[in-house]
Amino acid sequence: MDILLIGGLWLDTSAWDGVVPELEALGHRAVPVALPGQGDGSTTATLADQVTAVLAAVDASAGKPLVVGHSAACTLAWLAADARPEELAGVVLIGGFPWDDGKLYADLFEMTDGVMPFPGWGPFEGPDSADLSDELKNAFAAKAVPVPEGVARGVVQLTDERRFDVPVVVVCPEFTAEQARQWIEAGDVPELARAKNVDLVDLDSGHWPMFTRPAALAALLADPAA
Repeated sequence: MDILLIGGLWLDTSAWDGVVPELEALGHRAVPVALPGQGDGSTTATLADQVTAVLAAVDASAGKPLVVGHSAACTLAWLAADARPEELAGVVLIGGFPWDDGKLYADLFEMTDGVMPFPGWGPFEGPDSADLSDELKNAFAAKAVPVPEGVARGVVQLTDERRFDVPVVVVCPEFTAEQARQWIEAGDVPELARAKNVDLVDLDSGHWPMFTRPAALAALLADPAA
């Protein structure tokens, strides 16, 4: 099965370098999706451009792919479910949840000269980054790609209620599956509250398991694919 891997903010496709060979060893075709504005040098890319790139990867897949979104890109994965509800095997959300219609995609940190730079590790102290070594933190910060304002402040647009039929797996790293269940039941994640098939899976890691636990993450991604 094709497994499409969409990195979150500041990440380019190299974020999946540890996961790809693990998935391939498990018999799947892993496809990191290159997002406009996150690795190609563009500072004018928009959220619509990124959605287009994800859908192009879906359309190029052999059979129905599994679409994996990490962190903010959980919304990108969900937008793919909205646009191609009958063409996906499922969606996996790592360390995040999809925004609902009308929300800004990721207007989370200060903009500088039309981009949202990585803000440093201060906002991510605690469970998010506890399993990252200083070496990994330094490497992450050195490679972090500022996110174009047109991406971060793009408006999420959802139109097809068939997205709620697409199976969803939420991988819970810095929070637990029980916490995620409570948030969904409390109405804090409206999109998943309406989804018909949601599984919650714990993963003992911080917010970036592709760096700290690539084999364990790959095993979880391969399971729903199977």
